[in-house]
Amino acid sequence: MSTRDQYVKKMKQQLDDLNGQFDKLEKKAKGANAELRAKYDKQMAELRKLSKAAHKKMEEIKDSSEDKWEALVAEADKVQKAFVHSFNYFKSQLK
Repeated sequence: MSTRDQYVKKMKQQLDDLNGQFDKLEKKAKGANAELRAKYDKQMAELRKLSKAAHKKMEEIKDSSEDKWEALVAEADKVQKAFVHSFNYFKSQLK
């Protein structure tokens, strides 16, 4: 397995884990009052966009040539870190 394949596998596993956790938090947020629910809905929409962006970058890396994928890693890491940070912030608000 190439280094690129390992990177993609690791990134996919992390994104799948976060999306699974997000689905659980989304169910929890549905029980909030109307005011908080509107706030959570906005944050959840942003998290979904970040998740899709991270998946898109992962697919770009997966589909890139062996000699070009490393140039995409920094950007993919930045998108993934934004998703993780936003997810953790959202998670902290639901406690």
